[in-house]
Amino acid sequence: MATTTHLHLPNPIPPRLHASPPARLRASASLAHPRLLSGLRLAAARPRPRHGRRAMSVTVRSSLIDPDGGALVDLVAAPERRAALRGEAEALPRVRLAAVDVEWAHVLAEGWASPLRGFMREHEYLQSLHFNCIRLPDGAGVVNMSLPIVLAIGDREKEEIGASPDVALQGPDGAVLAILRRVEIYPHNKEERIARTWGTTAPGLPYVDEAIAQAGNWLIGGDLEVIEPIKYNDGLDHYRLSPQQLRNEFDKRGADAVFAFQLRNPVHNGHALLMNDTRRRLLEMGFKNPILLLHPLGGFTKADDVPLPVRMEQHSKVLEDGVLDPETTIVSIFPSPMHYAGPTEVQWHAKARINAGANFYIVGRDPAGMGHPTEKRDLYNPDHGKKVLSMAPGLEKLNILPFKVAAYDTVAKKMAFFDPSRSKDFLFISGTKMRAFAKSGENPPDGFMCPGGWKVLVDYYNSLQTEEAAVATIEQ
Repeated sequence: MATTTHLHLPNPIPPRLHASPPARLRASASLAHPRLLSGLRLAAARPRPRHGRRAMSVTVRSSLIDPDGGALVDLVAAPERRAALRGEAEALPRVRLAAVDVEWAHVLAEGWASPLRGFMREHEYLQSLHFNCIRLPDGAGVVNMSLPIVLAIGDREKEEIGASPDVALQGPDGAVLAILRRVEIYPHNKEERIARTWGTTAPGLPYVDEAIAQAGNWLIGGDLEVIEPIKYNDGLDHYRLSPQQLRNEFDKRGADAVFAFQLRNPVHNGHALLMNDTRRRLLEMGFKNPILLLHPLGGFTKADDVPLPVRMEQHSKVLEDGVLDPETTIVSIFPSPMHYAGPTEVQWHAKARINAGANFYIVGRDPAGMGHPTEKRDLYNPDHGKKVLSMAPGLEKLNILPFKVAAYDTVAKKMAFFDPSRSKDFLFISGTKMRAFAKSGENPPDGFMCPGGWKVLVDYYNSLQTEEAAVATIEQ
């Protein structure tokens, strides 16, 4: 059973809480009470003398929270059914999945998208596309579902399926992975999907180029039954913990709060400062054993992002070097593909962590964003992601923890929280600048990243340069 921690905050109410006493930051919270906890500070965790002012009590939900829909979905067949399912699949029409489709099948199979039970049928797709949420089957409210999870097929596949109620799904290598049951086929309006998901149809959107532009003109939805757990055999499968496995691990460690940090980049000491400071804040709010879920995205990413195996090796060095505490940190891979769809996508990232048991979610500047593909500007307002998370329907039970801005303090020679009163002392090292350092073999300022983690990046970029030189020699 979940417990609660009471925070006594003297008026005036901290910025962004906008709550009237008693406000409850939990599943029953009103959308009029955003869940940003940026105003909570150390002294707020204990009563102060009131001096005639009325105190307000904020209740923050702790312990593991219920998954969306009340129960985790598990779409992987029991071992004793697998042989029969393979036999059944032999007689069914087939659809071959692309790599991104397999990643979505993985997401669905393990319950990251609970209560969704398969690729979306049209009524689910329209709700997701237009409302960023879907209604629960029993009519008892809505759950957040900001990204359509769909499977595209072409005209030939549609014709081959015909009136068959069930379809076998093959992986890229031809092996049957799953059966999609009670299928529904409906038009795939790509332009509308792209415009509503990204807010633009400009060319050069990475996920669009990878998974939508050349996809079929039809979508097929249905109930998914995956024959056996999806594995990638890349040496990283032991990091791919399902929501249920993560919940079991949180219970094993006695977590009374779980705070999730998503990333698709190497961890530098600014990230670590944010994560360690979040744990400190949670301890001072009264939690006894908050656990960090360091949750790198493991599905499709754009070509210039650091590949997953390199990132995982770098993350391991961060723990080995003691930058993060292995006793209070769980490193696991989130199997979802990356859309780079900004405030729309960050809702999906947060919702999936609810299903894994996280009740706090750290959000930073321009989450899930990218540069505009054709103009020299950000595609999204960098502050909109955290604002949208604080108001999004279906995320009421999740406590949102915005980043404080971290930068390199040239005086203290370490990553620190930015102090505008001495802004000239701070250096902002962008991802582009970090890559330039690594490619040139130049070391970043001391204290920017742990030495072991930095060496992993330098070795990776050196290997790229060696490969590029070899290709150039062959082409001459």
